[in-house]
Amino acid sequence: MSEAQINSYQAVQAEIMKRIQDRKWPPGTLIPGETELAETFGCARATVNRALRELADTGILERKRRAGTRVALNPVRKAVLDIPITRHEVESRSAVYGYSLLERQRVAPSASVRARLDLPAEADMLHVCSLHLADQRPFQLEDRWIHVPAASGILDAPLDRLSANEWLVQEVPYSHGRIHFSAANAGPREAELLEAPEGSALFIVERTTWLGTQPVTFVRMSYRGDYSLTTEL
Repeated sequence: MSEAQINSYQAVQAEIMKRIQDRKWPPGTLIPGETELAETFGCARATVNRALRELADTGILERKRRAGTRVALNPVRKAVLDIPITRHEVESRSAVYGYSLLERQRVAPSASVRARLDLPAEADMLHVCSLHLADQRPFQLEDRWIHVPAASGILDAPLDRLSANEWLVQEVPYSHGRIHFSAANAGPREAELLEAPEGSALFIVERTTWLGTQPVTFVRMSYRGDYSLTTEL
């Protein structure tokens, strides 16, 4: 490795991948520890650690405490879904974006929301409902609960002109989350707001995010049945 490469975790990753691809480290192989790899590559142990962590996140390596790091027997490429800004999604479809705030209330969470976020009945929550438009037609109905202590500044956010989705993506970090996809029949309110026949199929995305052990938000996004979602592996 050149001097410029020594402090690059990407270069360490590339060398590890080369050894795997060349079958120097075939599937199931226990690879050297971080200290030995740092000496081999002439870099800091922290650099090696980051390289190994990211390769483990992709499913190429398997890391177990006290058991070391192995090349995965059956590597599984993990799908990663970024949280999109709805405005950007609409504009990427060559449509004109529009937004309408329907409801903004600081209220106690419902029982179902408390269960999802593992919060007490007295939790400080902001309930926000909004409608996103594409070319002046309903695109997404957003029904969101925000844990106020985890989203500093949300009470002063200009949600009358900026969606909670966009504000949170820009202002509030998260460490992990859960996404659930499903189908549902449009109830009277959803049918009216989405301009869809009552009882027609809707595409539903429910997402919960946390920062460490603290829940940040739970959102239910409803789309008409002709909506499609594309992601990358």
